[in-house]
Amino acid sequence: MFTGIIEETGEVRDVREVGDGRRLVVSAEVVLSDVVVGASICVDGCCLTVVEHGEDEQGSWFGVDAVPETLDRTTLGGITPGEPINLERSMAADGRFGGHIVQGHVDTVTVVEAIHEHLDGSKRITFRLPSSLSGQIVVKGSVCLDGVSLTVAGLGEGSFDVAVVPHTLHVTTLGCLRAGDSVNVEVDVVARYVAGLVSRLDSMAGGQG
Repeated sequence: MFTGIIEETGEVRDVREVGDGRRLVVSAEVVLSDVVVGASICVDGCCLTVVEHGEDEQGSWFGVDAVPETLDRTTLGGITPGEPINLERSMAADGRFGGHIVQGHVDTVTVVEAIHEHLDGSKRITFRLPSSLSGQIVVKGSVCLDGVSLTVAGLGEGSFDVAVVPHTLHVTTLGCLRAGDSVNVEVDVVARYVAGLVSRLDSMAGGQG
């Protein structure tokens, strides 16, 4: 489990084919301070398992494997060397819970529709609202975008907004977003279960009619 509070941005060092999937090699420092093979790291919102790690003349690094399902459903399928990437270790039992419950199970990918910059350095970013997530994203509710815990600031016709403070823009990849860019989306886990329960109840009611 994660919290959506990014610990650092790493850089994709290498992407290579491994069977039907791919191995991503990422340069990092903070998340590797206590890393072991088998540890979970949230990579741009995707929970992945560390399969190797080390240090060389370019610095410390770790490797994770992404299976076809992950590559098909997330932005990791199109990632290339040199790209910055949001990183967070799994939450320690005695750690602070600064964001919200993030599983690292991406629901879908969405697209930036517009970015409005404010005088205080913050940005209001509008994203397309996938029809599959309708009803699971609500104003003042939580949403995870590329691994970052954010609060939904507004809902439009087929879109939703988040307001991002300067600090978050600076320490995550959200500050680099442009209109048309794709991001990973994970809805709040409570909203996901409620939506599933309501859907099942509706199906049961329909079957009794």
